[in-house]
Amino acid sequence: MPELPEMEAWRRQLDAPVAAFPVAKAGPGHIATLKTFDPPPTALEGRRFRGVERRGKRLLFPTDDGELVLLIHLMTAGRLKYIPAGGASPKSPAFRLEFADGAQLVLTENAKKKRAGVWLLTPEAAAAELAHLGPEALGLGAERLGEILHNESRRLHALLRDQRLIAGIGRAWANEILHAAKLSPYALSTDLDDEEVARLASAIDSELERGLELREEGASDEKTYRVHRRLGEPCHVCGTPLAQVDFEEHTIFYCPTCQTGGRVLKDRRLSRLLR
Repeated sequence: MPELPEMEAWRRQLDAPVAAFPVAKAGPGHIATLKTFDPPPTALEGRRFRGVERRGKRLLFPTDDGELVLLIHLMTAGRLKYIPAGGASPKSPAFRLEFADGAQLVLTENAKKKRAGVWLLTPEAAAAELAHLGPEALGLGAERLGEILHNESRRLHALLRDQRLIAGIGRAWANEILHAAKLSPYALSTDLDDEEVARLASAIDSELERGLELREEGASDEKTYRVHRRLGEPCHVCGTPLAQVDFEEHTIFYCPTCQTGGRVLKDRRLSRLLR
């Protein structure tokens, strides 16, 4: 799933191109992808975007007249691509914008279940759509993070992925961050002391910044992730084979030596967690 580093890299890449020319044609879009119908996508035609903004894992394309905002959430399998004029584009993308110079912005989703979403909203409606999101993960700081952690007892991996609490982190970067912070994914947020909170805040910034730099360079998942999806590979810090915990919707990857004192974590659906 694209998370803050990926979405911010896309935002920076798309900011100038999408503002260069007015929209000539908006749509069509997959019935499962278009989440709003009034105003219709065609209301974008003839308008120019001001650029691209980001909130958490969502991209926003406000029109320069201040009347509309195109909001895109890629979910797990959605991908955005800017295609210069004359370039080859997919025949049936989930959503397509064509600009006056012939360039296109296309949203594709290579998945059976279409989860990516496109909304066309007024600025007020867009603000309401995003109102549930917590503060941005990058630059959060130890003081604000400590308030979030100690407000409610949650497992760290789940807390970091909760967009209502912290916006921008998903399963992949939660794995990377917790490894960098040397904290168990199952540690309780209310049990962290000041030093651990500071360590986690520092890891959030350093890992998201590392990811953003690599994604802007076009790095693949293999070159970007050091823990995520690397089951059995040696930890880049200590050499211990990396382990995982499987859940229905996600998998946690971690280092038993760096993060859990040598203990192997078990899926609580199958057995008790070894504390």
